[in-house]
Amino acid sequence: MSEKVVVVGGGLAGLSAAARLAHNGYNVTVLEKSPKLGGRAITIPLKGYNFNFGAHAIYARDKSILRKFESEIDLQVDWKDFSPEKAFYDMGSYTTRMPATLDGLYKTKILDSQNKFRFAYEIFKTMSAIERGEEGVPIGEYLQKEPEPVRDILLTVASSNFFTNEPEKIPSPLFFRYYRRLFSTQRAVAYIGGGWQSIVESFQQIIEKNGGNIVTKEKVTGVEMDQSRVTAIFGKEEKYEADQFIFCIPPKELLQIFAETSYEKIFERYTSFSPTQVVVYDIGLSERIESPYTYIYQKAQRVFITDISHYDTTCVPAGGQLLQAIAYLNDEEIANKKQDEKVETIEAVYDKHFPGWRDRLGAKRVSKRATVQEIKCKDEQMLMPTKMYSLPNTYFAGDWCQGEGQLSELSFTSAYDVTSRILKGSID
Repeated sequence: MSEKVVVVGGGLAGLSAAARLAHNGYNVTVLEKSPKLGGRAITIPLKGYNFNFGAHAIYARDKSILRKFESEIDLQVDWKDFSPEKAFYDMGSYTTRMPATLDGLYKTKILDSQNKFRFAYEIFKTMSAIERGEEGVPIGEYLQKEPEPVRDILLTVASSNFFTNEPEKIPSPLFFRYYRRLFSTQRAVAYIGGGWQSIVESFQQIIEKNGGNIVTKEKVTGVEMDQSRVTAIFGKEEKYEADQFIFCIPPKELLQIFAETSYEKIFERYTSFSPTQVVVYDIGLSERIESPYTYIYQKAQRVFITDISHYDTTCVPAGGQLLQAIAYLNDEEIANKKQDEKVETIEAVYDKHFPGWRDRLGAKRVSKRATVQEIKCKDEQMLMPTKMYSLPNTYFAGDWCQGEGQLSELSFTSAYDVTSRILKGSID
């Protein structure tokens, strides 16, 4: 009989972990509390437009763990590569090329010739691991030695990749580890044809094709334990026994499930950490508005707009356009309820760069407090480990867990790490 694994959570981490194990012969059951799979990575159809819940960009495509899923378990990904020559910064009085490539660095107006050389040198030092950061020192403090224009552009780049308006608080070792990987890639950013829905469906097909079982609308309420081992978990009415358990649900939900066990305190720490949250304002237009760029970053307000439909034509009706705007939020702004101001700012940026959008509006979706990563990488906030010494048959995966990259890449890499541990244990 094949080894039984129960995966709690049908988001990107849970589905990718379940698909890899099912492909390798494990008896897998996925439990998802919602009626729809995908977690926060869902695609919402509305009036002929397909809105993704948040961005669906994949960073460092050729180094992405999704490439391993493609080759190992036949995951189907319709890659749509970002066009760096169409990426611009809005500096207020002018727009200029984003220094995402050597050509962009040469043409950008943000830096003068001397600082362009210094910026290129910083990229070289990062790629060659000469620059590694320092434990306990945030990147804003670490970069104080740099000329102000170079420091500013490095923090601006970090703001967009980490989805934060507090880039100076990113731990410096994490900053350099992340950009060592990103700067060495051939395709820094890519989108997914068909949006998150296509990835979710592909994982689902792999699970079901290999005999896996997916149960939706099943909320896990607690665990049964034999000393340090989880032996079963309880749904609304069913009890699920297994040899191994993977929890792909956020710390707050873990705390509820492990309440009144000796492990409750382990998860309590992570529930106090703040998430990465943003305002998302998507608009579907009946006709395209031609523009010289597909990505524009309004630097002063830290708002960016992406023409998603330029890369993925499946998300709009014929002749239409789908634009996604994201504004970053910090804890203070959330506490002071600044989201409505962010919405007004986004509309002003739309007015500036896509004039006439209001007259062509076919549909829109506004989320004033969307979570894009459950634990924000800043200061003393630490990501959860994927494996704990005191829980021998229990694993954890998600964008709140340790892994490579940020956002969805954390979900995929933590899930890959967990499944590699399980696969290795079976071989041993």
